[in-house]
Amino acid sequence: MSEFIADRGDQGLRRLAAGTLLAAFQGTEAPDWVLRELENGLGGVTLFGFNVADAAQLSALTSRLRETADPVISLDEEGGDVTRLAYHVGSPYPGNAALGAVDDVDLTRRVYRSIGDDLARCGVNLDMAPSADVNTAADNPVIGTRSFGAEAALVARHTVAAVHGLQSAGVAACVKHFPGHGATRQDSHLEVPLVDASVELLRERELVPFRAAIEAGTRSIMTAHVRVPAVTGALPATLSPAALTGLLRGEMGYEGVVITDALDMKAVTAAYGLAGGSVLSLAAGADLLCLGPIPTEDDIRLIVDEIVAAVHDGRLPVARLEASAERVAALRSWFGTPRTGEAERDVIGLTAARRAVSLTGSASPLVDPLVVEVDTPPTIAVGDVPWGFTPLLPQAEVLRVKPEVADVPGILALASGRSLIVVVKDAHRYEVSQSVVSALLAARPDATVVEMGLPIWRPEGVTYLATYGAARANAQAAAELLGV
Repeated sequence: MSEFIADRGDQGLRRLAAGTLLAAFQGTEAPDWVLRELENGLGGVTLFGFNVADAAQLSALTSRLRETADPVISLDEEGGDVTRLAYHVGSPYPGNAALGAVDDVDLTRRVYRSIGDDLARCGVNLDMAPSADVNTAADNPVIGTRSFGAEAALVARHTVAAVHGLQSAGVAACVKHFPGHGATRQDSHLEVPLVDASVELLRERELVPFRAAIEAGTRSIMTAHVRVPAVTGALPATLSPAALTGLLRGEMGYEGVVITDALDMKAVTAAYGLAGGSVLSLAAGADLLCLGPIPTEDDIRLIVDEIVAAVHDGRLPVARLEASAERVAALRSWFGTPRTGEAERDVIGLTAARRAVSLTGSASPLVDPLVVEVDTPPTIAVGDVPWGFTPLLPQAEVLRVKPEVADVPGILALASGRSLIVVVKDAHRYEVSQSVVSALLAARPDATVVEMGLPIWRPEGVTYLATYGAARANAQAAAELLGV
């Protein structure tokens, strides 16, 4: 069949098929089956928050994964709300929305260089970041603060800075989510979102940051499970030859590694199944399949079986697998290239968060402050990462309330004679949160509102503080500004 299949039989083909897979597993230690599959050619792994306890444990885990193979070891470390290294405590880096608000490309490069240094020290060689999505849909449920902003040129210049920062640390960037997830109002974890844009509009908006990232030398690009009828027809982009081979490879000239978004998401599995979606994505032009946290050892075996069967029955040319193997081999070679440049040694994350915070009105001296955090449900992409002011305000009383059952009279009674700070996260997306805040402000117009998501819904006539993200660094910067 090829030089990659030396024995001309299924054993070599199975190894070639396994080389396209990025598997996941539960726990903080590598299971025996993962180590065995790496020996058998598994392309690599994707790590999640539940795989990470701390830096020392992660370093030991990645060292173990490398004992018998040279795998791609990836995770989503965007800074801000989406973090794996700091999943249990919140990120020390602000996310893209904060960096875009500051609009200092050197600051963005330094933040991502520091993130890259953290990853490299722990043995991670590919970061599924940055998000290059132009967030034009204010109510986007999956992107939001993960985007640098709503303007294509701004997103492009910060995407380039992020790529340069990560890759100067020897960590491959994976720019996402091609051809753009920013104009969607659905979550691809749950369904197939729609980007209703002409090809001309895509070229002027969504594709601008990806084109810039390609010119900047990004080592990989992640696909989106979004349907763009003008390009993909009825298919999500992850499964679309027109998007991946025609547009990305052909028109845009990209020669690096194409990685799928997690294939266990319902946008793929609901209609095509995990194994079927894997074959379709490879045929469309993907090189590495991120399988997500749900598939098991048995699922991976079935995916390999389906890929092998697809080669035999003609659905998937073996040349397509060979091309992917060549690109991934080139990526592995790049991992070993010596790097130059000094690592950051200061608190660049907090520095960036401080520059991002904006204050409308004036922060008055606080008296026995009560901080009311209006709870917001976590998204699947972010996970259950801590957010808010606890434990950054030991001298304040912090009360977390669910907006659906918030006892507004009780809160007002508790706040009597005290400074009141009301904290929300993406309040523009939740009418029930807006109602709670409005009720509190009606009685306490002297209260301060802190928005830790996108500052779109702004109550008039009150002191209003926007952090552009809910990472630990954002909360610390806000606490300093409030003087709490």
